Amino acid sequence: MSVLNKDTLLAPQADQNNATENDFYGRAQKYWSEVPATVNGMLGGLGYLNRIDIQGSSSFLRDLKDLGKNNALDCGAGIGRITKNLLMSRFNTTDIVEQDASFTEKAREYCTEGNEHNGRLGEIYTMGLQEFTPAANKYDVIWCQWVLGHLTESDLFNFFHRMRVGLTNKGYLIIKENVTSSNIVEEDKQDSSVTRPLKIYETAIKSAGFRIVKTWRQQSFPKGLYPVYMLACRPTE
Repeated sequence: MSVLNKDTLLAPQADQNNATENDFYGRAQKYWSEVPATVNGMLGGLGYLNRIDIQGSSSFLRDLKDLGKNNALDCGAGIGRITKNLLMSRFNTTDIVEQDASFTEKAREYCTEGNEHNGRLGEIYTMGLQEFTPAANKYDVIWCQWVLGHLTESDLFNFFHRMRVGLTNKGYLIIKENVTSSNIVEEDKQDSSVTRPLKIYETAIKSAGFRIVKTWRQQSFPKGLYPVYMLACRPTE
């Protein structure tokens, strides 16, 4: 999901019962296949937000206690915008999961070209998050940003369960997503995604065996965009 202006929505509420899961994922795949493999493309034409976004995420990471430095995973990574600008400087290895093959091909180039940390790019998995299962106890951070709206409700819950297994004992699942200001789930038919209330994410996270240790709202984004919240989650004991 890109940084979406809420006024561009085509429908007020999601009704995934009217389409099969294959349709839901297929429409998203088609949409992203036509998006340029650039930072501006990843941000829905709002490439100027990249610096503000990364600064906010950097501050959020710095405040987390006992943050490991070995392995990170960037989920729905696109061309590796977050991998290159945020994660590779902090972790010894950063893996990527991204379903679009043209994006993962570009990510190999983008994350290594002109990057002093280019040796830290790890595995690249070309598949959807609904299909991905991480290696057990591998990651100190699993980063999910502007992508969870592309998962159905059942796949979202199952995804959180699988990511819990992939974290180290002190690992963090970090979510950075658009949220609605109401209690309504809203659908963007253009890119086949939904925007959920914060409460839905909180409930799904806790049901999957996590506790939320830090919540923060991204600052300095323009008016007219959805609120963007970050959640740092750790597995419950």
